[in-house]
Amino acid sequence: MTLALKNVRKSFGGLCAVSDVTFTVPERSIFGLIGPNGAGKTTVFNLITGVYPFDTGSITLGGKSLANLKSAAIAEAGIARTFQNIRLFSQLTVLENLLVACELQKRAHLLAALLRSPSHYEDESSMTKRAFEMLDVFSLRELAHAPSTSLSYGNQRRLEIARAMMLSPKVLLLDEPAAGMNYGEAEGLKTQVRWLRDTFNLTVVLVEHNMQVVMGVCEEIHVLDHGETIAHGSPEAIRSHPAVIGAYLGEDTEGGAA
Repeated sequence: MTLALKNVRKSFGGLCAVSDVTFTVPERSIFGLIGPNGAGKTTVFNLITGVYPFDTGSITLGGKSLANLKSAAIAEAGIARTFQNIRLFSQLTVLENLLVACELQKRAHLLAALLRSPSHYEDESSMTKRAFEMLDVFSLRELAHAPSTSLSYGNQRRLEIARAMMLSPKVLLLDEPAAGMNYGEAEGLKTQVRWLRDTFNLTVVLVEHNMQVVMGVCEEIHVLDHGETIAHGSPEAIRSHPAVIGAYLGEDTEGGAA
């Protein structure tokens, strides 16, 4: 399902965080959104997922507008995300963190849960089975009943992705999934992202500072700096783009010091 942003703008008071950003994420692609710190990448994710309303422009999923929809409705439409700062439920186990994400898939209503009806138990059984399948995908099954905070940083990142996958998304937004990972873990993440895309027919949008991951897995990359688009293209084109090099190295496009 195609995700498209057109002339999207967002200001906070007098600060323009995102200015006229336009890009289209092709269906079943792995798409990178990159830029230096403060470029507006996470703000774009927040606009897509309804955390913030955008001021002008449009955001559509499969041609349908996401304007004025609440985050829950956007998740139901098929967009799931992870966060730059890990947001797990610290008082819950690994398994329980996944089950929290199942509300949209439950068929039994509140009364069925209160009365402990057969439909309620069918829901519980189905969701638990799916949760263990996700734990297997991310090699976390043996930690299912451990507190989520007892996991290593890398495994907490994997748990967040697994929780997002519990929503059965069409578009998966990953906000710095390789943060805190070593070289081997980052290489494993690249393989896992491709596998998720191919196995679940996903579109993946990746915000990431780890260029090893971005250049190794993304098929198309959009670059922001100070909320504005400065480049868009293939990894090969982005790698040598003067404006991108300038943004990351603190130089202007003519090579002078910024």
